[in-house]
Amino acid sequence: MTPSPHRLDIAEVRLTPILVADPPLLNTQGVHQPYTPRLIVEVVTESGATGVGETYGDTKYLDIAQSLAGALIGRPVTDLNGLPALAAEVCGDSSAATAAAAVDTGGLRGAQTADKLRLSVLSGFEVACLDAWGKDTGLPVHALLGGRVRDRVEYSAYLFYRWAEHPGGRGERDDWGAALDPAGVVAQARRLADTHGFRSFKLKGGVFAPDQEVAAIRALADAFPGRPLRLDPNGAWSVATSLEVADALRDVLEYLEDPASGTARMAEVASATDLPLATNMCVTTFDEIAEAVTRGAVQIVLSDHHYWGGLRNTRELAAVCRTFGIGLSMHSNTHLGISLAAMTHVAATVPDLHHACDSHYPWQTEDVLTERLAFRDGRMDVSDAPGLGVELDRDRLAALHRRWLADDGALRDRDDAAAMRLADPDWVTPAVPRW
Repeated sequence: MTPSPHRLDIAEVRLTPILVADPPLLNTQGVHQPYTPRLIVEVVTESGATGVGETYGDTKYLDIAQSLAGALIGRPVTDLNGLPALAAEVCGDSSAATAAAAVDTGGLRGAQTADKLRLSVLSGFEVACLDAWGKDTGLPVHALLGGRVRDRVEYSAYLFYRWAEHPGGRGERDDWGAALDPAGVVAQARRLADTHGFRSFKLKGGVFAPDQEVAAIRALADAFPGRPLRLDPNGAWSVATSLEVADALRDVLEYLEDPASGTARMAEVASATDLPLATNMCVTTFDEIAEAVTRGAVQIVLSDHHYWGGLRNTRELAAVCRTFGIGLSMHSNTHLGISLAAMTHVAATVPDLHHACDSHYPWQTEDVLTERLAFRDGRMDVSDAPGLGVELDRDRLAALHRRWLADDGALRDRDDAAAMRLADPDWVTPAVPRW
């Protein structure tokens, strides 16, 4: 019997905003809030297959998602090429209205635009559609993307300067303690390596004076000789400071990520050092690639399917990078298992994935999945189960949604500077360059 051509039409879209516990991790903007907003997207087909996606949950993203959700009803779940035009049509005014800030301080990815907001929302819907399509056909997402080229995807330990607890004792407690000096960073790295088997390490910098962060990287190099190391100050340094750090760490760093803010400053740094520069701040859209390539500003692009518009755009980005001889890896922001599964599927299909991918996942103690994903030897196995190979735990999802409902609005939009002001009332978001 020939299947009904309408079985893959979208019958329902469910949006569930949640607040997820986040540790007091420090960056150049401030400190993570005790809870961070995420949005869970569910797409249900006429045949009953339910696909899931995940993206940012701040109010500005949720507003756009609500506009797009209704427009998807009745459309084939396979019509992924039509999603961008549909999103632009139904979300144009709302996304333009919410792109008020000049800089995306939550995602730490450079200038904020209406297009970037739409793409970040679109990514969650695209992943949910791929998941539903895979579940309906019995195919894993990586097969729908053309097939995997590796069975396991390598991830890097993501190290942070952090406090032992949130200001005022808010949020959930953990047993990690503070990490505010080289010894604390090394202890954190050892625990992540012992627990998850990570073999490369990235430190989120831009928190302390550069010489202190250089000392932390040196301590990591002594503790883990020969292991790939990375440092990311999120554009907090001047060109001169960036070059000083590059010279001081050129023998131990795999790459230096976004030492200076903007393509022009990155190009200045790149022209005066042999140390590779990576970015997830000055190359975050296809329109930004040309200037970065022409000026030789970056040697490695850190993709992120959330703000590149999904898994298929990530593959297109990989092809562009391959064309120009630019390395590729993956950026990470606070995320749950749905996003980690999506990252793993698309990473499995990219031939030239040159470096271990970033992941915040070990820091997230809460999830919405029935089974938490596990790293083995610093790698994630690529699932051959239908779709993403994950299932929602509806009780957990409901509990995290109740937390969102109970919030008075203070935590529904990520604001690291506001969180820092609970400890330092005089704190303002530092201007760049900070050093």
